[in-house]
Amino acid sequence: MEEVYKNASKHIAVMAFPFGTHAAPLLNLIRWLSDACPDAVFSFLSTQQSNGSTFPMKLEKVKPFNVRDGLPEGYVFRGNPHEPVEYFLQAVPGNFTEVLDEVVAEIGKQVDCLITDAFYSFGADIADELNVPWMAFWTAGPRALFVHVETDLIRQHVGNNGPQDKALDFLSDFSGIRVADLPAGITSGDFNDAIPALLHKTRLALPRAAAIAANSYEDLDNTIFNMLKLRFKMYLNVGPFNLVSTVSSVTVDDSHSCLDWLSKCEHASVVYISFGSVITPPPHELQALCEALEESEFPFLWSYRGSPEKQLPPGFLERTSSKGKIVPWAPQQKILEHPSVGAFVSHGGWNSILESIVGGVPMILRPFFGDQGLNTRTVETVWGFGLGLEGGTLTKEGVMKALKTTLCSEQGKKMKEKIGVQKELAYNAVKPNGSSVENFKTLVEVLSNKPTLGYVKS
Repeated sequence: MEEVYKNASKHIAVMAFPFGTHAAPLLNLIRWLSDACPDAVFSFLSTQQSNGSTFPMKLEKVKPFNVRDGLPEGYVFRGNPHEPVEYFLQAVPGNFTEVLDEVVAEIGKQVDCLITDAFYSFGADIADELNVPWMAFWTAGPRALFVHVETDLIRQHVGNNGPQDKALDFLSDFSGIRVADLPAGITSGDFNDAIPALLHKTRLALPRAAAIAANSYEDLDNTIFNMLKLRFKMYLNVGPFNLVSTVSSVTVDDSHSCLDWLSKCEHASVVYISFGSVITPPPHELQALCEALEESEFPFLWSYRGSPEKQLPPGFLERTSSKGKIVPWAPQQKILEHPSVGAFVSHGGWNSILESIVGGVPMILRPFFGDQGLNTRTVETVWGFGLGLEGGTLTKEGVMKALKTTLCSEQGKKMKEKIGVQKELAYNAVKPNGSSVENFKTLVEVLSNKPTLGYVKS
């Protein structure tokens, strides 16, 4: 065992949700905590596939451990991204608890604190059994957490499977949000599906957490932040993580020369396109997007999952080669910070929204599932620095209209100004004595288990 583990006085176990963009932000938080807690070591539990892609290098005080993914022997992925999640959730919490004993034996120290993705309501029970504090990490936006917390109240007002165009004006600062914008499982869909059932347990368990940390900053959604503070023992916005120096200092991989290509483009002229790491739009929407890009005058950079030669229209790559660049991976944050980028076409995932804010780039959003619809509507009607596509899908006319609005209109200028204000507020939050830095200090104190902060070990 390395010397750092022998000399540590505190051992923190971490349980990650190994899908989408959950594990990476949690690891970012843990890396930040490991720098701030010199006497602590961290055991990071996730699946082998997730750990393999999440850990960029060997970390001195953070050690990965693999848990079972729950997949049947010989399982072959058939393209449904929800299927591996459902198998995994059938394996929890047993896959975590069975490895926890091995972790303690290898580290040589009992667990002093448990940190989990907020999706894991069982974290509260495991922490109780270990007689240690439980800290939960919410990876999505504050509004997504709020609507899950207030599910019962929302159902009382709008019913189940009721009118989709009804406004949520009975909630503070939600008058621009409709029932249709809510994640599935709150007022519509199968409430017993894996993720809605998981989130139902989560909202019941979170009040038991010693602290809830979130990858956001207070000035982005201050009304919602204050309401969440009233509902939990301690709710702490400690982001955006993409601005935390210890997290953002990893060397940028630009093996496809995206930044060099951008340097040859005019200021605020490029459309950057990425729909995240999970979803690819259906073929007819890809066709419509390609038609819009080909007909428009705007250069574009597209981070594309899959095979563009096989999945995009015949001849599209050749016809747009003078103004377009398509790559399998791109350094998204650096791209969004580049002065040549003027619009970001996205799925509306929370990490992408934070990266867009930090880059100061207005958004054009096509949501697919989860919190993405709520994020899209919030960006458009509450914060005003982006557009949701008409009809909620990619059409040639809709994309071209959104591009022209964002890049060539007075409304687009106002969107740019509004996201510029948020960019400044985000940077202020992570300055010395900024709100996120002060909240992080509080989180470190909770981790140190100081009784003045409300947690007394029994």
